[in-house]
Amino acid sequence: MIALRPGLKVVLAAQPVDFRKSVHTLSALVSEALRANPYCGDVFVFRSKRADRVKLLAWDGSGMVLVTKWLHQGHFTWPPVRHGVVYLSATQLAMLLDGLQWTRVSPEPVKRPTVVG
Repeated sequence: MIALRPGLKVVLAAQPVDFRKSVHTLSALVSEALRANPYCGDVFVFRSKRADRVKLLAWDGSGMVLVTKWLHQGHFTWPPVRHGVVYLSATQLAMLLDGLQWTRVSPEPVKRPTVVG
């Protein structure tokens, strides 16, 4: 199971992938193309050539999880296709999976409280 928690690192592959790829092939893609460890606990997001499909890959501590979602209507919001990755927050990932415009939301900076002694 993929838990959306604060501080979760979400890595979105900017290039579309062939959606016939298996969990093993996507894990190799994370290692080779994204230069990341697929077993680190981060969530890796892959997009299809069609904008209505998404795959998530994550190690949950006991096994590799692969989630696929197709929208019946509409499409997911994606950044422009280019090389590299895009980093999302857990909130942005939740919005992406709901088919919402996550690119218009940016977290407000939080100021650290000062210690008054």
